[in-house]
Amino acid sequence: MSIANGLTVAKFGGTSVADYDAMHRCADIIINNPATKVVVVSASSGVTNKLVALTQATTTSEQSKLLIKQIASIQYQILDRLGHPSEVAAKIDAVISHISVLAERLVLSRSKAVMDEMLSQGEMCSSVFFAAVLREKGAAAAAFDVRQVMRTDSHHGRAEPQIESIAQLAEEHLAPLLSSQVIVTQGFIGADEEGATTTLGRGGSDYSAALLAEALRATAVEIWTDVAGIYTTDPRLAPNAKPIAEISFNEAAEMATFGAKVLHPATILPAVRQKIQVFVGSSWTPEQGGTWIRHQVSDEPVYRAVAVRRDQTLLNLHSLQMLHAQGFLAQTFATLAKHKISVDLITTSEVNVALTLDKTGSDSSGHGLLSESLLQELSQHCRVRVEDGLALVAVIGNRIASTAGVCRRVFEVLEPHNVRMICQGASPHNLCVLVEEAQAADVIRALHENLFES
Repeated sequence: MSIANGLTVAKFGGTSVADYDAMHRCADIIINNPATKVVVVSASSGVTNKLVALTQATTTSEQSKLLIKQIASIQYQILDRLGHPSEVAAKIDAVISHISVLAERLVLSRSKAVMDEMLSQGEMCSSVFFAAVLREKGAAAAAFDVRQVMRTDSHHGRAEPQIESIAQLAEEHLAPLLSSQVIVTQGFIGADEEGATTTLGRGGSDYSAALLAEALRATAVEIWTDVAGIYTTDPRLAPNAKPIAEISFNEAAEMATFGAKVLHPATILPAVRQKIQVFVGSSWTPEQGGTWIRHQVSDEPVYRAVAVRRDQTLLNLHSLQMLHAQGFLAQTFATLAKHKISVDLITTSEVNVALTLDKTGSDSSGHGLLSESLLQELSQHCRVRVEDGLALVAVIGNRIASTAGVCRRVFEVLEPHNVRMICQGASPHNLCVLVEEAQAADVIRALHENLFES
């Protein structure tokens, strides 16, 4: 996947660094591409979920002990396969001890700062292990604490990266190390001005890789996962889904936003700013190739893919204040912004507003978006109705808003289903419908068959 004369940043997800054998496969990918000088890793598969469980107020002391034991087991199995090198063993022992201390601190204080510190520990382990595996294979490699350069604000659980500071710190602390070795660092985590650990929200490791690539002026970012690139839809939902060789930044942004799980939506932003090419491939079968995301592509079809995003919340706001009046929407959006809620889709009538809420990149600790205080604040100026159990299905492509016949082809498939919301026209790249979650798989299969297989 290498690009001549350019720096590549590679990111490996949790399944790619799940155990010793998986790390060995990924190490071969790095060694085979001399351009790759920075490796960003997630926590080993399953570890972050156990760390999240440790942060929950409902977790008992006995459950905490069991969770720490399970996390330690995952790490020590990798350590045993490595031959138990003393330097690595000492670091892993320190992390496991730190997890125990943090669990005790959370009993006394429900601090979000402590939660972020807890959630960062999986990546701290996997980066140490991955660097050791690279060294075992003869490569010069070292683990690097990303908190030295990944500067964020102090919004724990979903911190906002400080782009200029990251660039300056990366130039100072990270760039000088790249001439002689591969640097393995952590995704998903950062630190604020005070040095306190922060997290970028669930799935933030892709974003970390793209931010580092931007800061280091890299040529490419490689996202290695368990899927061989981006498909016309999820192959588990439509067996005839086809891999896509290349797509544009605009299409990729829509796909990531509307549920293509192989890519975190925020990954596209730094790549777009610096026109960094992004590759998505499978660490299990790298020989199969994958998908390149580029600023310009040779083919821009009307229909590129169908994506689904489950577990959607529809917020219906009713108020007579909307009738021939100004300010209701401004007041509503100000309230949502105050509570750090990102609005996704919106439709309006004379006295109603229907909003879907974007859960992507939500709080790392898994807390729900709709807090009691938010609902109470909204209720002061409108009647609020919340609907759950919905799925957002998006047809993604090009010129959708200006191509005749698109709606007919989509809606003839939707005839047997109850459509809760329709959004089209704001972007030339998508048409979105909200359906009951139980019907989402059938809708995806039927749309894919009608748009891509007939």
